[in-house]
Amino acid sequence: MARPMGPVRLKKTSPLTLVLGGALCIFILYFLIGSSAPDFSASRKASAASHPLSPPTSPFRKSTSTSGKVKPPPVTRYNLNNVTITHNPLDNRENILILTPMARFYQAYWDNLLKLTYSHELITLGFILPKNKEGNTATTELQKQIAKTQQYGPEKDRFKSIIILRQDFDPPLPSQDEGERHKMQNQKIRRAAMAKARNSLLFTTLGPSTSWVLWLDADIIETPPTLIQDLAFHDKPLIAPNCFQRYYNTERKVMDERAYDFNNWQDSPTAQELASKMGYDDILLEGYADMATYRALMAYMYEEGADIHHEVPLDGVGGTALLVKADVHRDGAMFPPFAFYHLIETEGFAKMAKRLGWQAAGLPNYKVYHYNE
Repeated sequence: MARPMGPVRLKKTSPLTLVLGGALCIFILYFLIGSSAPDFSASRKASAASHPLSPPTSPFRKSTSTSGKVKPPPVTRYNLNNVTITHNPLDNRENILILTPMARFYQAYWDNLLKLTYSHELITLGFILPKNKEGNTATTELQKQIAKTQQYGPEKDRFKSIIILRQDFDPPLPSQDEGERHKMQNQKIRRAAMAKARNSLLFTTLGPSTSWVLWLDADIIETPPTLIQDLAFHDKPLIAPNCFQRYYNTERKVMDERAYDFNNWQDSPTAQELASKMGYDDILLEGYADMATYRALMAYMYEEGADIHHEVPLDGVGGTALLVKADVHRDGAMFPPFAFYHLIETEGFAKMAKRLGWQAAGLPNYKVYHYNE
């Protein structure tokens, strides 16, 4: 026979246990009913591009305010009517975008950039490099110099922002040696690839605050420090200096210089006649004996001691150094990677700009210098 149980006595709970249990319950309730989206605002600032002239490199992550409401993504407004493009860009604090397709890194190119007297806080740099071994090497060297300048260099040398792109297509030529690059049979495929690279770089980096775009090849190693101010002073839609090359003259046994960029030219009846007989996809090339166009080349218009600000109109331009009003690109002028009126890349760009009402100009007595391989 079972014996009846006596009254049950509960052990008294300590106050500390109650406090800890209550805190645990509050934490569980907050975790369950609180926002499931953590606040990534700090990490977003660190990982996403904060510069308004370039697209974000990371997606916008929602953050929650103290009231529990999800904050909307940021909206930035621009009024292009407030963007000035004047002959005195420095005094008007106009933003400059310097764009450089780069296959090889030359230290003299970077050193020359640092010497530019235009306020670096108004300059954005953009680069595009091929996805091959040479491109990898150039990217590594470029990043070293960027870190040295942007992180450790004097404040005056630091640029507003720097954007590096890698091409999403293979280079058409296995080598970037000067002799290989300039073979006539390689020109169409090489320059079509260059046009694609320039367009990718332009369309990715051109921002609503940009006033001028300076195209500067990676092998331009010497320019006047006032290059941007000097070219903008002419207030032309497109303007190109004359590109030369320093070299050792073995006959005279002295350092000498020679014309380099033959893509700055004025058209000729001969060239127009040649074009009229060409196939739809054929292109005219300049500087080759097998295709004599008899155009007037700005490279040969240089006069020693003459006015460096002397202007000439141009029908074709090169890309070694070229200052362009941002509105020309905004109007749709780009670098055709196909035969455009039998012209391609930079020369096709000049033709396209002219069709849009923008006339190119050149400065035959204002020189910049190309690296001599």
